[in-house]
Amino acid sequence: MSGDTSALNLARNTFLWTDKNFHDPQFKGYFSFFMENDSTLTADSLSTNSRDFDRNGWKDQNSSIHLLEAFTELYQVWPDSILRQRLLEMLYLIRDTITTGKGFLTLYLERDWTPVSYRDSSDASRQANFSLDHVSFGHDVETAYLMLEASHVLGLDPDEKTLTIAKEMVDHALAKGWDDEKGGFYNQGYYFDNADTISIIDEVKTWWVQAEGLNALLLMSDLFPENENYFQAFRKQWDYINSYLIDHEHGGWYEEGLDNSPERSETPKAQIWKVNYHNMRALMNCIEMLKGEHELTGTGYDRSQAS
Repeated sequence: MSGDTSALNLARNTFLWTDKNFHDPQFKGYFSFFMENDSTLTADSLSTNSRDFDRNGWKDQNSSIHLLEAFTELYQVWPDSILRQRLLEMLYLIRDTITTGKGFLTLYLERDWTPVSYRDSSDASRQANFSLDHVSFGHDVETAYLMLEASHVLGLDPDEKTLTIAKEMVDHALAKGWDDEKGGFYNQGYYFDNADTISIIDEVKTWWVQAEGLNALLLMSDLFPENENYFQAFRKQWDYINSYLIDHEHGGWYEEGLDNSPERSETPKAQIWKVNYHNMRALMNCIEMLKGEHELTGTGYDRSQAS
């Protein structure tokens, strides 16, 4: 330990600033959009030509799950009472409100957590708004892990409800977004007209989705060892990553799996959203789980109670 508290002080101050400016005291959670002067984004602060004009006051799953993730990490080194309240708040909002009954996350929500959906709109409107209203299999499997991690850090183990919903999210992604032939999770799906059958609208296999899938599949295998499908899928997922994502000549991972995106072998590996924490967390977690040393594999759950 270095004894240098500068990083911790920055993290604490960032949390306090975020909580002061962007926490919603009425409906809970945090606003997703704000101005450079720290004010919440409103219709008055946007031009009518702005693509975000209709998003004032919106919240979203991506901001929410990464706040959950950040609060989880901070709470381990700074067990502040307000931080604990916010961490619990985000866990319950994500688990009980943002996650749908089918086992996937709503992407965008209004301030009062009403889902933003274009499923009942015209075909043209749905097509124009797929980016705001689809099933993101990568976020679902990632969130399954993040919820269990937060619950564990909060000392809620055994937390059967969170385990059940996390399992449902991984199961849904496997059932609806998994390539049975080659392995790997597709990027996006869509339930047209609230049908039970999902349509894959984007067959790209993005690098971070595969990393989060690898992590979630092995975790489910450890938590539910009687279900051999999880470990079989984990092994197939690793084979997929090894065959189609890892650049064995120059190192690193391609941005997308070469089975569906062969052109990615000739494009830059790095761009503004291409961060390696997904890869690193997944690989480090998997090493610990394979050794039987991961903190989430000995949490005292009664696995028979999870559907």
